[in-house]
Amino acid sequence: MSKPIVAVVGRPNVGKSTLVNRIAVTRDAIVHESRGVTRDRSYHEADWNGRDFVIIDTGGIESIKSKDVFAPGIREQAILATQEADVIVFVVDGATGITDEDEEVARIVRKTTKPVFLCVNKKDNPAKEHEDLWDFYALGCGEPMPISATHGHGTGDLLDLVVEAFPEPEELEEDEDVLSIAIVGRPNVGKSSLANRLANKKRSIVSDVAGTTRDAIDSVIEWKGQTIKLVDTAGMRKKNQVHEDVEYYSMVRGLQAIDRSDVAMLVVDATVGVTEQDQKVAGMAIDRGCAVILLINKWDLVETERQRDEIVASINKRLAFAPWIPYVNISALTGRATDKVLELAVKAANARKQEIRTVDLNKLLAEIAESGHTVSDKGRRLKIKYATQTGTKPPVFSFFCNAPDLADDNFQRFIENRMRARFDLTGTPIRLKFRRKTSDGGDR
Repeated sequence: MSKPIVAVVGRPNVGKSTLVNRIAVTRDAIVHESRGVTRDRSYHEADWNGRDFVIIDTGGIESIKSKDVFAPGIREQAILATQEADVIVFVVDGATGITDEDEEVARIVRKTTKPVFLCVNKKDNPAKEHEDLWDFYALGCGEPMPISATHGHGTGDLLDLVVEAFPEPEELEEDEDVLSIAIVGRPNVGKSSLANRLANKKRSIVSDVAGTTRDAIDSVIEWKGQTIKLVDTAGMRKKNQVHEDVEYYSMVRGLQAIDRSDVAMLVVDATVGVTEQDQKVAGMAIDRGCAVILLINKWDLVETERQRDEIVASINKRLAFAPWIPYVNISALTGRATDKVLELAVKAANARKQEIRTVDLNKLLAEIAESGHTVSDKGRRLKIKYATQTGTKPPVFSFFCNAPDLADDNFQRFIENRMRARFDLTGTPIRLKFRRKTSDGGDR
């Protein structure tokens, strides 16, 4: 399910990044007293009262007359934010009052039909937070809300209103039998060519220019009786390479495509190998519970044994955290091995939704116990009583034991490896939960 987007806009140095840091409980956004430090947008995951959303920290909107060479770009970024977001938070400086630049932002914001919340920041003294608020009504952007991004005053009330303004979560209208596949990866690795090859039609624009595909494009196909929706997403660049307005939101939409997909096809350029950015995209898909398969495209351009070894080395290095991701060498241009792509995707999707019988899980646990492999600390030894599957898409397994804190990362990796060796979990992440088994038969 796609997450709502909240865009935080305003002129430079009004506290937008500080507010974003507080809402997202992060220090990722750059905070500095200099004007215009945030040049590009940055996105952060956040949640409030059980609602997950994406919050965008935009560059400050400078006046058209500004002498800052970055001003036009920053202004355009913020304009795009108001177009793409579901909710807009307009921040002004309560200590300074209204400026010409605030009025410039207000003119932009008033043109949108999206919900807008006008926040008067730097009201750090709750006893005086309502002083001088009347002036901000002149901006024509609704009722001014006093907040202090630094101290947190008023941010809870703001978030209550923001979450209430979110569009209703989209109901899944598609049949559950429809398999949704997001084609993801860096720009210009051949995603659109692959989508066209699989769909047998030329819907996406194929070009040598990186970033040709701006939006996520859906195609519905039939394959061996299975209805499949292919989502050809825009290429995901590194954050510091996202300079064009549309490129930034292409990345956000790519993540949203993953959110609503069963399988992420990560397309990699064989002439480059698996990069750090590919690694991050795979990690984001796994974090979202999406099955993942790796497609090494442009294999027709690989000519030497050394090149092949380098590609395998890049896979082993970058995807060592998820060795269960299967991969296939393909050429979207020539059609090489593309017939294997959907077969592998369907296999991963089936693994992601499968249910493993409790008796089979506990048979494996008994074998592990007989082997004597366990963990102990200061006289305590981990004893797992039983296990059962408690979720699907991705599979979730709960292990009831005497001391959940002893199940460290190494032990969990051991259990996961044994499970993957026993059961067909190809291409899907799994979640392991260790719970305390109490003497009365319950769990905590």
